[in-house]
Amino acid sequence: MDSAPSLVIALLVGLAVAYVGGLAARTARLPPIVGYLIAGVVVGPSTPGLVANPHAVEELAQIGVVLLLFGVGLRFSFADLRAVWRIAVPGALLQIVASGALAFGVARLIGFATEAAAALAMSLAVASTVVATRALEERGRLMTEAGRIALGWLVMQDLVVVLVLVVLPGGPAPFVFAGAPLAVGALKLLEAAIFAAIILPLGRRLIPWILTLTARDGSRELFRLAVIVSALGIAYLAAALVGVSPALGAFFAGITLAESDVSHQAAGESLPVQQIFTVLFFVSVGMLFDPSVLVRAPLQVAAVSAMVIIGNALITLIVLFALSAAPRSALEVAALLAQVGEFSFIVSGAAASSGLLPGDGRSLVLAAALISILVQPLMLRAAAALGAPLEKIGFLRAWHAGRREIKRRDTLPQLESHAIVIGHGRVGSVIAASLREQGVPYIVIEQNLRFAEQLRQEGVPVIYGDAAWPEVFEATRPDRARLIVIAVPDKSAVRRILAAAHAINPKLDVVARTHSLDEAEWLKAHGVGRVVMGESQTASEMANYAAKRFAP
Repeated sequence: MDSAPSLVIALLVGLAVAYVGGLAARTARLPPIVGYLIAGVVVGPSTPGLVANPHAVEELAQIGVVLLLFGVGLRFSFADLRAVWRIAVPGALLQIVASGALAFGVARLIGFATEAAAALAMSLAVASTVVATRALEERGRLMTEAGRIALGWLVMQDLVVVLVLVVLPGGPAPFVFAGAPLAVGALKLLEAAIFAAIILPLGRRLIPWILTLTARDGSRELFRLAVIVSALGIAYLAAALVGVSPALGAFFAGITLAESDVSHQAAGESLPVQQIFTVLFFVSVGMLFDPSVLVRAPLQVAAVSAMVIIGNALITLIVLFALSAAPRSALEVAALLAQVGEFSFIVSGAAASSGLLPGDGRSLVLAAALISILVQPLMLRAAAALGAPLEKIGFLRAWHAGRREIKRRDTLPQLESHAIVIGHGRVGSVIAASLREQGVPYIVIEQNLRFAEQLRQEGVPVIYGDAAWPEVFEATRPDRARLIVIAVPDKSAVRRILAAAHAINPKLDVVARTHSLDEAEWLKAHGVGRVVMGESQTASEMANYAAKRFAP
């Protein structure tokens, strides 16, 4: 009974300080992540004043990590992974080896023994998937070429970390060094392969079937619940049966659902829960940090942080150039990976618990993580500013020109200069029929799954989901569209859809319907090209007919 109040208090304190810190960061024109991290430091056990329960916050934060990676998997299919495999697999492996060697050298220079230096090197060679994906999402860059390369790269890093934890004392298999590490490691790999071979095909059938069945029932509450249960269930099933990270299991759970009819709506429904718990991850990172290490070992902190920020960025950039990646994408990926996070904490924690890494070693990892995450927004701005000039360098342009272009998975390749019809009811169906007769390409967003399935059987391009969710709306390619027809009557929904449309394509022409004169004026003032009022149109038609009947 005592743990429940502690959990509630930890949740309340964590979210409250995150809100204050995030608000302060936004006021200072900094990313909210910076505020969350500093808020964690303020309520951590290493600073005076209010102290939240770090263990409770960390457990809550794991839910956010799982849901975040599940959401990324929903938008990143096997086709996307195959598209970046040529760069992500060799690139990540080369980068881990090179970064590890550099970190090992730095660790030896600042006085670490060989084994401790090796543990520290592995902790500093891998970036935070949570930090990188959050940065991509906030900047709308998740599905760009740089975003897909970074995600593939991070997946490879995560897999390498899983293998390291298999043979690391204090990790999932602490008995390994006492026996035959290669044999046990191979057995673990075999277990993971068998699990993947079973769960991925099963998941691609079972999860979409469950969610589709729930969606047909029409209850958004049950659908959202099914999404969350699927994400957490697969994640912790993977961890319990194979020992892989729950976050990695959640990522593959998302991939199993990515190509289903309900994927876009699932992404939208899980987003609010994901965002709340992901905030707690950054608060938990701040809580682990002991600011006194900055005073006790400033040179060591500076050396390790420089290795992470400058060393990892340069190594990643060189590897990407060697693999003939586009200069602009290479710079962005290098900036995204110039930080460390959750897996670094796991590796350093396992090494510290086994005695391989001294306490100061873990403090250095946390210091480097905090500093690198704080600096990353500046790195991304620098990468954006240097991208265009770098592409003008002759030999880089020539080297990149011969590479095969990485193409995005495209389920609707025919959409160009099209109309987006939202709602296929009595009004929307008439509009869609008219567009079809005129040969105008269009796509429908329909929130009723039964209607959506019927339209798909009739050959109509359709996306199932709530158009007010950006994840659903973006699937219709609004950046290429010419017109959006909002045929739903709900005032709140129309406003949210309009905000989503203008956020992606401010030049998109919009026609909407309403039953209110005040609402019509509001819509016109907010960029709607044509507002149609049902009563006005009806009255106008009837008045015209009456006038014609009495005309001389």
